[in-house]
Amino acid sequence: MTLALETTDLKIELALDDDWFTVCDLTALLPGRGVAALLPDGRQAAIFRDRSGDLFAIDNRDPFTGAAVLSRGLTGTHQGRPFVASPLLKQRFDLTSGECLDDETVRVTAYKVRIA
Repeated sequence: MTLALETTDLKIELALDDDWFTVCDLTALLPGRGVAALLPDGRQAAIFRDRSGDLFAIDNRDPFTGAAVLSRGLTGTHQGRPFVASPLLKQRFDLTSGECLDDETVRVTAYKVRIA
């Protein structure tokens, strides 16, 4: 079996409370781009795969505007910290912690992610 065939069976899961929730296939994530996933409680998560293959998930709601748009933001790194910049007002959110790099009083939820 080739690696391409094997990856089609791999799922991305987020830790929610005390359980894991499947959000999408690994193949749905393009490096450097995000996707939005609807969670069971009605919230949305923004899931990202960076160019080295690492996975990240944060809340999709931009706390500055209230719009669910972070999955459409641009990814990058600042001082070794991976981030996504909101497509609206450009605030940057650390993909590992959810902390806003431009306003330390603001943060979004960061989720544990795994491949299953």
